[in-house]
Amino acid sequence: MGQVRFEWNGDAVKRREREGRNRGLRIAAEHLLGASLPLVPLLDSPLEQSGTATVDESKGQAAVSFDTPYAVVQHERLDFHHPKKGQAKYLEQPFHEEAETMKALIAAQIRRSLRT
Repeated sequence: MGQVRFEWNGDAVKRREREGRNRGLRIAAEHLLGASLPLVPLLDSPLEQSGTATVDESKGQAAVSFDTPYAVVQHERLDFHHPKKGQAKYLEQPFHEEAETMKALIAAQIRRSLRT
């Protein structure tokens, strides 16, 4: 009867999966930021320029944010009119519209990281 050799590489696989996940989260967050910028009100404003994508690698979480005192008000107020550019829900709408694309971006990076 033949001999079977088994080697466990679970720790290395977990590390590579985390690396791929974090790379995918960064790509997905940048994608969302790019999709939201055309919808941000106030052309060439500090609001538009304050958009940023970040990843907390230890938690496996990504965030896209706009950092001005009026960012939340501009996002939430459905009664504001934006004749030059943008709309309310400038981040929420692309988040929902791009969800499948962002999932695919993350999954692709995880798969890539697990290839031998």
